[in-house]
Amino acid sequence: MKKLILLSLVFFTVFSCGDEVQFSSPAFQGSYNNQLWRAQAFSASISETGILTLTGTNNVETLELILPTATVGTYVLGDVESIEAKFTAVDGTVYSTNNPSNSLYPDYGEIRLNEILNNTFTGTFRFNAFDATGTNVVNFTGITEEIDSATDEPIYGGIFFKVPLVSGAIPSDPVVCEDVEDLANVALAAYEASNSPDLEFIIRADVEAACQNYIAALINQRNYCGDVDGAIQTIIDGLGSCDMSCDDAIANVEEAQTQLIVATIGNYFEKCAQYQFHLEEQIDICGDDDGSIQALIDTLDCGDDDNDSIPNVFEDFNGNGDFEDDDTDSDGIPNYLDNDDDGDGVLSQYEAVDENGNPADTDGDGQVDYLDNDDDGDGILTIDESADPNADGNPDDAVDTDGDGVPDYLQA
Repeated sequence: MKKLILLSLVFFTVFSCGDEVQFSSPAFQGSYNNQLWRAQAFSASISETGILTLTGTNNVETLELILPTATVGTYVLGDVESIEAKFTAVDGTVYSTNNPSNSLYPDYGEIRLNEILNNTFTGTFRFNAFDATGTNVVNFTGITEEIDSATDEPIYGGIFFKVPLVSGAIPSDPVVCEDVEDLANVALAAYEASNSPDLEFIIRADVEAACQNYIAALINQRNYCGDVDGAIQTIIDGLGSCDMSCDDAIANVEEAQTQLIVATIGNYFEKCAQYQFHLEEQIDICGDDDGSIQALIDTLDCGDDDNDSIPNVFEDFNGNGDFEDDDTDSDGIPNYLDNDDDGDGVLSQYEAVDENGNPADTDGDGQVDYLDNDDDGDGILTIDESADPNADGNPDDAVDTDGDGVPDYLQA
């Protein structure tokens, strides 16, 4: 009982007047398992990455307080790598606030860095720390009775007063909690933008990269600011593997299908490949238990068998799905295998698409040029208007009698 009263007096002196330290010379001490513990040697160091470590030892035991930055503030201890209180006992057992707890003792702790002055550090601390098994605990805490009866919370269990910096340097512009919170908010905005419903397509690689960046920013925030209620970790866990959602993959397929339906000769190959890509991506992300998605891919024709720049599907003119029964020039070669569908001597690839990517119809008779053997509708067949004098199928050398820039075969 006398020991308890003595400790009460000691801590009342140390932490009276709003936890203000009342020492007049450097010190590092506290209430270790309800016994006064005092370091005989103590110092502070700052790593190249800005981590501050306060170390005290009485030659047989060592106490370390680790903070992510040398900045005045309150740091909540828990399962955060860069915020830690660590105590090494006489027998070499290491107790840490980052070890899991399997005991009845609660996880709690704070380190308050109250002042940085002339390369020294002053503040207070309290914590429970556990060994690797989680069943054994040491604590640096005071008593609750008559000290803070209004809240029934323990007073601070220790102080460090003017602990000198002996290694490293205090950054001129140290990173603080607000800095990393801002970075996390920027990363969140980028992640939300990567899968916004306003996008034409949600790009899987962009989503994954933005998600990973957001997770890294959240981890950084947790390390600098702590995560008392586990809210940050909950967000991290919710992001999972950062893969794009199945709903987004399906939305991509629907948009790609819509674009394919209205595709022209000029952009069909692009739109068809795009649709196939998103179908394959849907299988990868959502699965294809009944094989229906693969069946769509198998029936999709993105080809051009005669290499005339006209997709096969645009050469099925009667629309019956049979490419073999479409032979515009009746030369015995079906259009999808005939590089001059109308037999006018000008290859279909030069007649199929106008400057807007649409089928060209020079005379406006409803018959597109690559299927019309009289492109200008003047009653003279294209093959008879010197559309290709050198007979290579390219009309670049077509005769232009009046020199107006329009070849005869396209001018009535």
